[in-house]
Amino acid sequence: MAEFIGAVDQGTTSTRFMIFDHSGSLIASHQLEHRQIYPQAGWVEHDALEIWARTQEVIAGALQKVGLRPTDLAAIGITNQRETTVVWDKNTGRPYHNAIVWQDTRTDRICEELAREGGQDRFRDKTGLPLSVYFSGPKIKWILDNAPGVRQAAEQGAALFGTMDSWLIWNLTGGSEGGVHVTDVTNASRTMLMSLRTLDWDEDILTVFGIPRQMLPQIRSSSDPAGFGAWQGVPICGDLGDQQAATVGQTCFTAGEAKNTYGTGCFMLMNTGTEIMPSANGLLTTVCYQFSDSPAVYALEGSIPIAGALVQWLRDNLGFFESASQVEDHARSVPDSGGSYIVPAFSGLFAPYWQSDARGVIVGLTRYIDKNHLCRAALEATAYQTREVLEAMQRDSGVELTTLKVDGGMVYNDLLMQFQADILDVPVVRPQVAETTALGAAYAAGLAVGFWRNTDDLRQNWQVQKTWQPEMDEAQRQKLYAGWLKAVQRTMNWMEE
Repeated sequence: MAEFIGAVDQGTTSTRFMIFDHSGSLIASHQLEHRQIYPQAGWVEHDALEIWARTQEVIAGALQKVGLRPTDLAAIGITNQRETTVVWDKNTGRPYHNAIVWQDTRTDRICEELAREGGQDRFRDKTGLPLSVYFSGPKIKWILDNAPGVRQAAEQGAALFGTMDSWLIWNLTGGSEGGVHVTDVTNASRTMLMSLRTLDWDEDILTVFGIPRQMLPQIRSSSDPAGFGAWQGVPICGDLGDQQAATVGQTCFTAGEAKNTYGTGCFMLMNTGTEIMPSANGLLTTVCYQFSDSPAVYALEGSIPIAGALVQWLRDNLGFFESASQVEDHARSVPDSGGSYIVPAFSGLFAPYWQSDARGVIVGLTRYIDKNHLCRAALEATAYQTREVLEAMQRDSGVELTTLKVDGGMVYNDLLMQFQADILDVPVVRPQVAETTALGAAYAAGLAVGFWRNTDDLRQNWQVQKTWQPEMDEAQRQKLYAGWLKAVQRTMNWMEE
């Protein structure tokens, strides 16, 4: 029997292939970045063909590093940046338009028009989502309305839509020569087109958006023993949106368990079991995972679009440092942020506000402030945003978190993790394998083929690497957080017609 599981982790800034053994230990990894395309202010695009090329390169690279062949893999799982939207020609495999990234705000007018009848929560009862530029449905409509020839092709059955999981699975399983057009329930739940109750595309919503059903992929479970086809003989049978994959990788299989992922954005998910839990506090209700033919498990989610991306902005746009890891050195050189705050509402405010007309601000500036204070303020912004989401989650669920499981690239920043524990007043726990997004996709694939028997096997793999205990006194904690809440108010209603 093959001894390893592979996982494609297609993220916002890079794509990687990771290989895991039965203990969940990382055997090999290969990662490559792709371009971020900004045609105009607020627009963010990716070249889907470039991402497909990078995917092929990282699979080959990871296998080569440890001298493995495809046949050494028992299965492959896919995890992906969610909501990013690509529409392509099924006959040629060429996209009609660059992929529109989840951070993109060009669909604000579409969302405003749809909200005129029924308001921002028009589809929330069915989909768990507010009307927002974040989700895929408005992006599909924009491409249909603006890319030449796409609507006609879609009506004729020649145009296919997918989030990045669908795009990669279609290409990995043959592309225009018989590629499989599927997605899973977690990715489908982020389109604003799927009913949480039926786990199928909603005909009424499709009619409102003007989206032909035949361009949409078949919705399958996240861990499917039947598989989604194969790549070089290896079954592809796991598929999860990145944040749901991280929840699986953190083994949050019991209702009330939660994790927070610190990547390009920051995303907290709490497992709510098989219950669909509506949010009264600005969170999303989403599918957490579905294994085989078991009932779907749902989650509450707090979505923060800009976390690690703010560090990248300091590096690339302002030139504060050459490597993102240097932000911690700059931040440590000062005792605090000097009273400055950065609210990175570059794509508007997401949870718990959902204000697309907000834009980023830096407040509290004096002549004393230098780039080191701003580096510290940038890290602290991620922790403050996380507290807002956590408080909303606790109000919705009635569950008081006693610890916060964390993962993602930013969790190796000790200064940030300590400040996170301080501002939350709960311990923050990092597992041995902090890149749990790829691990979760591997788990989904491995469960499908019997590589792991059940979720108890997966829980045994989870081990603590480091814990940060809160050290800040309560008065300081509340003072700093009050300043943050005041800064957030300065971002709102910035964009006008």
